[in-house]
Amino acid sequence: MGEEPDSSEPGGVVVGDDGLARTPWAYGDPALLSYYDCEWGMPIHDEAGLFERMSLEGFQAGLSWLTILKKRDRFREVFAGFDPEAVARFGEPEIEALLADAGIIRHRGKIEACINNAARVIELREDGGLDEFLWSFQPDETPRPRTLAEIPTTGPESVALSKALKKRGFRFVGPTTMYALMEAIGMVDTHLLDSHRRGASGVWSA
Repeated sequence: MGEEPDSSEPGGVVVGDDGLARTPWAYGDPALLSYYDCEWGMPIHDEAGLFERMSLEGFQAGLSWLTILKKRDRFREVFAGFDPEAVARFGEPEIEALLADAGIIRHRGKIEACINNAARVIELREDGGLDEFLWSFQPDETPRPRTLAEIPTTGPESVALSKALKKRGFRFVGPTTMYALMEAIGMVDTHLLDSHRRGASGVWSA
């Protein structure tokens, strides 16, 4: 951005120098701005896309989302485009190579969870698949926040989704991580009410 964006109230929307209002976290780096304007909160239903978002949300735990965005291309390369069948075949040689790759998050637990989850995604195909499973936890209503403080970090549905996934053998799928996934794929809309992206997903009215 060429100039400091303006915010009308603490934690409220921030208007950029392009005149568009956004949730405050969209600023600070071009990658965040592009992700916010073009991807975040848009519906995803393909298996690989959902598996990628689930995996990246798991890798993000304890880190900033910007860190993940900057490494996303490398993640896609080394995790075979997040094709569950390919990732599920990873063994110790692949894990060791991943642990030595500075282009991703080198955390054995998260890497092993991703490989495990790939196998669990494949198993879900017998019961309708990952898309049907995840979206069955879509809530009846979505938050309508005006400030960052009003945006929840979890909810009854994300708690239920987390429990259901863990029962299926998934790892790194806690309630907060799953709520972030729900936000990312449009299951809930937590764009601030005055943001130019509010309602963009078509899943919820503005």
